[in-house]
Formats: sequence, C-alpha cells, structure tokens
Amino acid sequence: MGPFTTRRRVEFRDTDAAGIVHFSAFFFWMESAEHELLRQVGVAVVDRGDDGVDASWPRVSVSCDYTSAIRFGDEVDIAVTIEAIGRTSVTYGFAFSQGERAVAKGRVVVVRCRLHPGRKPEAVPIPDPIISRLGAYHIPS
Repeated sequence: MGPFTTRRRVEFRDTDAAGIVHFSAFFFWMESAEHELLRQVGVAVVDRGDDGVDASWPRVSVSCDYTSAIRFGDEVDIAVTIEAIGRTSVTYGFAFSQGERAVAKGRVVVVRCRLHPGRKPEAVPIPDPIISRLGAYHIPS
C-alpha cells in the first residue's frame, strides 16, 4: 500500500507576519495526520489497559526540513508513511506538497509507553495487533 494522505488548508493562524506558513504549523499538522492514520487503522491514540493504566505514544524526536513556502488559503497535501517499526517505537515520515511542488519533509519518532500516574512514562513493546495494523503503511526509508 502507498502512503496515507490527507489535506490541510492553510489557516490565517498558521501564518507569520509575511503571510507564509510559520514553521511550527508543520509540527501540528504532522501530529494531526498521524492521529488520522491511527484512526484509519483502528489504533487508539490513548488506550486504557485492563489495569486502568493508559498507554500512548509520546514523541522522542521530531524534525522538519522546508523546501518551499506556502501561504494563507493554500492547500497542502500530507503523505504519511511508517519508515520503521521497532520493539517500542514507530518512525513516521511526512512529505508535504502543493500539487507537484515539494514543500517540506518531516519525521516523528514515537515510543509506546504506559502512563502511570505520578511516574515517568514506561516504554513497552508495541502489541502485535498494532504492528499488523500499522504494517499497511510501512515503507522503509
């Protein structure tokens, strides 16, 4: 299967004083697109274990490289792939484009963690059913 794709329209709040998209907007768009992909494959962003402890996906690394500006009112396509699935982590790749023009490339690494109240997150293995669901979008980099 190819990448998961979604589209965003640049809102005024996404732009800087020059009217181009502020770098920070790409980070929100990456997280939003990731959540759309998870919903598409039936994986919860936050799920409660049988013992009442939540599990989720904290970020451990995020980056974005910009190649072309986009402006208020433009539409941007976001293609999401899974570059790697490790024992506890998932690496997402994001390609932003406007038509045929590349706009930016990003990467987010998340770690499956149990979120015990009052303690730091505990990395845990990704369950096999989740790995299977995410596998449809696994395109190694």
